[in-house]
Amino acid sequence: MKTILVRLGLSDITEAVDGEDAWYRINEAAKKGRGHVFDLIVSDMEMPGMTGLELLRAVRTRPEVQKTPFIMATTVTARQIILETMRLGVQAYIIKPFDADMVEFKLKQAGIL
Repeated sequence: MKTILVRLGLSDITEAVDGEDAWYRINEAAKKGRGHVFDLIVSDMEMPGMTGLELLRAVRTRPEVQKTPFIMATTVTARQIILETMRLGVQAYIIKPFDADMVEFKLKQAGIL
């Protein structure tokens, strides 16, 4: 995913090893008051410790990042889960495996590119 995002012109990328690490990095950036904190969050749905859905819920409760565009990449196609992510305001849902064209299409569709 990082390679695709860089090819699409998104270069200031912060990576996390799992959902808990992502939430920690988001909170640390928010504490430092870094402008918009992040312009985009891309998460896998299935991660150890904190799932992508749990991360999305947490992000939507933190004022500094609650409006940050959120992209979910996953193999999960359960209708109930997809509806829950949409209810929480996910901008795009990318089913794995994906390619650069699909990521670009979804980012454009979500108004991110």
